[in-house]
Amino acid sequence: MIILPAIDIKDGKCVRLYKGKFYTAQQVAENYLTTAKSFEQTGAEWIHTVDLDGAKNGEPINDEIFIDIAKNTNLKVEVGGGIRTMNTIEYYLSNGISRVILGSVALSNKQLVVEAVKAYGEKIAVGIDAKHETVRASGWLEKSDINYIDLAKEMEQLGVKYIIYTDISKDGTLEGLNLEHLDKISKAVSCNIIASGGVKDINDIIACKGLYGVICGKSIYNGSLNLAEALKYAC
Repeated sequence: MIILPAIDIKDGKCVRLYKGKFYTAQQVAENYLTTAKSFEQTGAEWIHTVDLDGAKNGEPINDEIFIDIAKNTNLKVEVGGGIRTMNTIEYYLSNGISRVILGSVALSNKQLVVEAVKAYGEKIAVGIDAKHETVRASGWLEKSDINYIDLAKEMEQLGVKYIIYTDISKDGTLEGLNLEHLDKISKAVSCNIIASGGVKDINDIIACKGLYGVICGKSIYNGSLNLAEALKYAC
């Protein structure tokens, strides 16, 4: 299991949201590169990054920040938010990004998912963000009637190998992951599942043993999760 410390960017700043609501954004670190390097020095191999402005606007806004992290650390960077075209996917992957996360297009443009997986294979992940079991899109602002399990199965059929599952109602709350949903989705598909949303402490990491990965954000910044301890457990 891998641990992915997270950096979410809004207006060029490292922030965390509460339950995906943009107006709740709070800055959690002064400098994105210093923060990324601290994760690397602690022993992290991967970092999860999100362009919140990009997710809302449907195109990359803070892309230079993520590319800067990839160029100036040895971290493997996965990035999501506003990735809606093959050109954007190619742009990120040709500039040092290790994995690109497709979110909204998994609902609106499945042909892009097909083309991306065909071209880049395991460098493509799909982010499934749900509230009350139904999938949200466009920075979690758009509702759908699609069940998260149904979408996961469809993505599996398209050849997607990595799925990041977030329960929006848990994200940023420090209330723990939605283990029931994670268990259901991991049993429903053969994809590698990355858990996201609600991690509080090492007990959440322990509860996810058996999954491919866990994303940790607010818990690291506020100190309720010791990254070094999490990394040691996940080895």
